[in-house]
Amino acid sequence: MFEIGDSSGANAVARAPRFTYSRPVLNWVFLFLVVSAVVTAAFNGTMPAVSTRGMESAKAAVDLALGLIGQMALWLGFMRVLQDGGLMSGIARALRPVMTRLFRDVPADHPAMGAMILNLSANILGLANAATPFGLKAMRELDRLNARPGVATNAMALFLTINTAGLAVLPLGAVAVRATLGSHDAAGIMIPSLLSTMTTTIVGVIMVKLLERRAAFAPERYPAAEAQERTAEVKGLDTAEKLASQTIGSSRAGLAVVAAVLLAIGVGLATTLAAEVRAKPAVEVLRGITSGWLLPVLMVSIALFGLARRVKVYESFIAGAKEGFQVAVTIIPFLVAILVAIGMFRASGAMDVLVRVLSPAGRLVGIPGEALPMVFIKPLSGSGALAVMTETMKTHGPDSLVGYMVSTMNGSSETTFYVLAVYFGSVGVRATRHTLAACLTADATGFVVAAWVCRLFFA
Repeated sequence: MFEIGDSSGANAVARAPRFTYSRPVLNWVFLFLVVSAVVTAAFNGTMPAVSTRGMESAKAAVDLALGLIGQMALWLGFMRVLQDGGLMSGIARALRPVMTRLFRDVPADHPAMGAMILNLSANILGLANAATPFGLKAMRELDRLNARPGVATNAMALFLTINTAGLAVLPLGAVAVRATLGSHDAAGIMIPSLLSTMTTTIVGVIMVKLLERRAAFAPERYPAAEAQERTAEVKGLDTAEKLASQTIGSSRAGLAVVAAVLLAIGVGLATTLAAEVRAKPAVEVLRGITSGWLLPVLMVSIALFGLARRVKVYESFIAGAKEGFQVAVTIIPFLVAILVAIGMFRASGAMDVLVRVLSPAGRLVGIPGEALPMVFIKPLSGSGALAVMTETMKTHGPDSLVGYMVSTMNGSSETTFYVLAVYFGSVGVRATRHTLAACLTADATGFVVAAWVCRLFFA
């Protein structure tokens, strides 16, 4: 949902020094924004505006984080109900047939296959804290099948490309920020985000399969490292495996209540659709349904799922809401750093110069210049992307076309460089072969599709 300080739940493993090469990149990004702002202001005569905007942005970052507490507590509470109800194990069973076909060089009964399935299941549900231990376990097991230590295998490249595609059913983090900023259509990005992230995933898989056959990326072209013992423990794996593999029975009475409530909602929805389709275009009707119906129906569906699965819904919700409070407080330093830098950059006039320079290239693929900062920052930093999305929506409005674009881009993509650093670093892979090329191609495609879909839905 949110990458807090670019740790994304990787626990102690992600904090090892060898995994943090993405942080110097963010260091240079921060320095570039601040230095460029002051230098530009010195020539433009906008230094007072830069000073004022910097202080205002620091206050706005804290206000935003405090406003997010309620939204994060709400959605992490509902996600905990799904987790406790065993939905992850159901998704894992559904993914197994697809995974065995995609990863033909990994035996179906190998531990790596099970760990990959659980990782992707957790990612689909937005459970980053559970997904990361599964992913690290999968990389360790895939490395045991690796004939050339230190060189990425085809299976590793494909697994990480799917991970960086950010395939998630519900972009609840972006929805929460939109609601905090006063959007009247906070959930409107759900369908565009799903379409975008599905496209990114498909393109990523195709690119990996095409590039792995190229002679330039043959494993033999890269020197192998000396084999080493892989004894590092992955914290949090046991707990996550128990949650994913649990089998929970359903209550007949609960199922009866669920059926009755869903039937009533379905009848009401059909009645509303019948009245609206005769008077409005289909796209407008779909947008209205996602805006007004999706979140309430989602909440009641999750609660009913927990009831049917004999989950103590209230207690699970409270446990998840506590995590939401901690997340919202933790992101304050990162929001302050990036929002202040971006605020100064805008106030100095440097952002206007950058937009004018890059807008022609962006327009060629349908991305306005105002949305380009999201394209650049998202592959580098989740917290940075959150700040860019927030700043853009505060400037242009959450329900503007640019506001929809940046929130859709953020809700349908991942922090590519961070994911590669953590997962490859955990098994000492230095030769990533075609992985980065496939990931960045998929990212670029996802951003373009997000812009196109938003124009279709919201222009």
